[in-house]
Amino acid sequence: MCENYDMIDPFEPAQVRDGNISYGLSSYGYDIRVSSEFKVFTNVHNSIVDPKNFDDRSFVDIEGSECIIPPNSFALASTEEHFRIPRNVLVICVGKSTYARCGLIVNVTPLEPTWEGYLTLEISNTTPLPAKVYGGEGIAQLLFFEGDEEPETAYADRQGKYMEQTGVTLPKM
Repeated sequence: MCENYDMIDPFEPAQVRDGNISYGLSSYGYDIRVSSEFKVFTNVHNSIVDPKNFDDRSFVDIEGSECIIPPNSFALASTEEHFRIPRNVLVICVGKSTYARCGLIVNVTPLEPTWEGYLTLEISNTTPLPAKVYGGEGIAQLLFFEGDEEPETAYADRQGKYMEQTGVTLPKM
């Protein structure tokens, strides 16, 4: 399905490990990679986190093959893959167990029918210790659900605010 609809670019047709946290096609899903661009939450400016009036000074930008997320904090990151979701498909993003077993949780999020772009990931460090995330390696798994019918109104029809996002995208109103 992914290849027929050009849903994932770049698409890896098999699991890739090679000393990395795996990514690529799995039995019933696809393991996606996190890019090397991160926004890590900080309290330097003592800002209030407000989704209606978001202060981007709440983050420190990190770029590199590794990112350290402070204890009980989180980071935003983007995927290396670009997605084009067909009108009759819903995709759910869930975290990989390798990271979950280390206390790092990727927020469960949908990729709605007709949504297109790079996925922004929310990675929470639930531990009392600093935690490392590896850019360019697997971070989460996508699960695909094909509908028997197309939705009456899909994401692109209602001009969703996160359509065609690139890089790490902050909250929008």
